[in-house]
Amino acid sequence: MRRVIVGTAGHIDHGKTKLVEALTGIDCDRWIEEKERGITIDLGFAFLKENDFQIGFIDVPGHERFVHNALAGLGGIRLVLLVIAADEGVKPQTREHLDICRLLEIPSCLVALTKTDTVDEDVVELAHLEVEELLASTSFADSRVLPVSSKTGSGIEALRRELLDLASQQHTPSDPQLPVRFPIDRAFHLKGLGVVVTGTLISGVVAPGDTLRILPGDRKARIRSIQVHGDQRQQAEAGERTALQLSGVDLEEVRRGLQLVSAGQFQATYRLVGRLTLLEGAPKPLKGSTSVRFHIYSSEVLGRVRPLQGPLLPGMSGEVEIRLSRPVVAVRGDRFILRRPSPPITLGGGEILDPHWHRHRPGDLAPSLEAFSGGLPEALTQWIREAQEAGIDTATLTRRTGENRAVIEETLARLEISQKVLRVDPPTGQESRWLVPDVVRQVRDRAQAVLRSYFKEQRLSDGMPKPEAIERLLPKRAADMAPVYLQWLEAEKVLVVRGGQVSLPGRSAELTGEESSLAKQIVRKFDEGGLQPPAPGDVCESLSAKPQIFEGVIQYLLRKGDLQRLPGGLLISATAMVRIAEALRSGPEEKISVGDFKGRFGLTRKWAIPILEHLDSTGVTKRIGDQRLVMRRSS
Repeated sequence: MRRVIVGTAGHIDHGKTKLVEALTGIDCDRWIEEKERGITIDLGFAFLKENDFQIGFIDVPGHERFVHNALAGLGGIRLVLLVIAADEGVKPQTREHLDICRLLEIPSCLVALTKTDTVDEDVVELAHLEVEELLASTSFADSRVLPVSSKTGSGIEALRRELLDLASQQHTPSDPQLPVRFPIDRAFHLKGLGVVVTGTLISGVVAPGDTLRILPGDRKARIRSIQVHGDQRQQAEAGERTALQLSGVDLEEVRRGLQLVSAGQFQATYRLVGRLTLLEGAPKPLKGSTSVRFHIYSSEVLGRVRPLQGPLLPGMSGEVEIRLSRPVVAVRGDRFILRRPSPPITLGGGEILDPHWHRHRPGDLAPSLEAFSGGLPEALTQWIREAQEAGIDTATLTRRTGENRAVIEETLARLEISQKVLRVDPPTGQESRWLVPDVVRQVRDRAQAVLRSYFKEQRLSDGMPKPEAIERLLPKRAADMAPVYLQWLEAEKVLVVRGGQVSLPGRSAELTGEESSLAKQIVRKFDEGGLQPPAPGDVCESLSAKPQIFEGVIQYLLRKGDLQRLPGGLLISATAMVRIAEALRSGPEEKISVGDFKGRFGLTRKWAIPILEHLDSTGVTKRIGDQRLVMRRSS
């Protein structure tokens, strides 16, 4: 079955609801207040089935005070039925509703001139001319204008035929591969059924038993049953007005503005960038940060908007940043409307370019906006570029577009073939990431600069500690990609990795003649000190050495093994440690206490404990309670 959603639009009391009733036999005014006041306050719904067509009607309020309710229902419609009373002609809400439909880029329009039974033919003709003039400068300039009377039935059949003809051109194709997206426009509790939500299914297919997520908020809800225009269904498809009975949630957890979506396929956002068209009737240019009401599908959120490339004059289009007071679900390509909070008027509307915008440096702003204003390949490439060293996975890119994942994968494959992006498999078993080649070159250049600078300062070091190298080469968010980058850099002979150190290829630490002489003197001082050598600072001072050179030589001697660092940081001669180990192994003691150890070797506790702990770590002794077992060498 082919499906299309039709939305009514027009000024208050121009006969929208009566016209829908004449076409479908369904009265859309369901509230007592609507009946008493004779106006539509909130959304109303009806349907028409004929042959293989299913037309859903969304009857929106015409009163200016309820335009926000009207906007909740206009997302997802493919055809607007603009209703203009012949006896009054074009009125303020006619123009505002038409502006909104243009800004939402609704594909098709049909105009019904209602109440023709109350006026003569000349008035109808004048109204017809006024409508043509209204539409002349819009994308709806070629729309049919049909005179009708809901009271007498005149013209209703011709209008029905025209609706069916346009519906055949604008029906919503079903793609079960697309993720489910269902903006909620009503939520209520029915006795014996529980929580029920209604809305227009924007994409995907739903069936009883499916578990969906409610965003923003990420709560789970399970579909118990489905109704489409009052009929129980085992499946609902994109383009259908649908009622879903839910389990797993309470009524206070669902409301207009939330969306039911496939798990992991969409993401809520506070900051977006879009291309905005400011209406010619906007009261003033848009410059600086301006308070607005942001409308997208059934969501209405307060926020602020600012132009990104200079002021926007009425009638102009340009990129704007939108910051919201609470999150909404949005993807690239969604249409939005901006209204002034007070007094409430429509300012403009446009298309989301990037649903997860972040601040850019001035030099990066223009290229970024140019990329997002392009097609899908340009947008994907820009998101990958902005992910920098960390890269970005296909799932995240898919969430930003709302597209079929296969479409994203195919586009990325083409970009990879043209060498605009690189696919990388992280070592952690996560999903593949995408990078731009420039990032690899930047990391390579950074690695060369960092290592050269390090070894200029630490000339006697064999290598930079690996954790320090990773921290300086990559931002924290890209730390899990370190093995990949190090492997690339090693393959390009930018660096070498030896155990826990990173160095430059072919590099080795060598002492100068002066440093070699200093090293011999340091070793001699520590050898002379035996088991209680002097403090390094005292040695440095006694030798009149420069502290930086002295520290470099000390580190060199530690790596070479001429000196050893005890637990707690004390330094001792390696020769002294060999002697004490031999003395223990050749002595008569099977076990030795700390006190006995101190007494035998004339040590203070400051040195005895670290030396014993070092002997434990090297297998010379083994601690058993308060004593050490001397480990003899096997013969």
